Amino acid sequence: MSETHLSRQAHDRLREELEDLTTRGRVEIARAIEAARMLGDLSENGDYHAAKDSQGKMESRIRHIERILAQATIVDSTETGGAIAAGSTVSLRYEGDDEIERYLLGSIEERVDDIQIMTPGSPLGQALLGKRAGDTAEYEAPGGAVLKVEIVDVA
Repeated sequence: MSETHLSRQAHDRLREELEDLTTRGRVEIARAIEAARMLGDLSENGDYHAAKDSQGKMESRIRHIERILAQATIVDSTETGGAIAAGSTVSLRYEGDDEIERYLLGSIEERVDDIQIMTPGSPLGQALLGKRAGDTAEYEAPGGAVLKVEIVDVA
């Protein structure tokens, strides 16, 4: 079981989503299934199959959120003293490139706006942990090439 780093906001949002899915969501799906059953033959009942499919997707999301919350560590990126940690937003420039890329170091559940997500366990994520703005980090890309990035900003 691997640890998932979440901000307090993402953790609270996931708890609220879980509460909604396990209460209102399950009730609505049960009503939809019951309404579809009343339409007759279940073997050719598109409404019934659609409702059961929705139920399966919702239950899968519930299990996924439960796993995330069970493994979650709440991080506060303001307590790192400027060093990169889970929850940090990092601006990087690859060696030989003028373009600056922004990443949020954390879980996909943290996704906001247009910032790309990078997990702390990825090769680049591991290379960045503990570094500060102005530092350079090297990591081995999946293809085997060693890449260098300059850390432009940490927020």
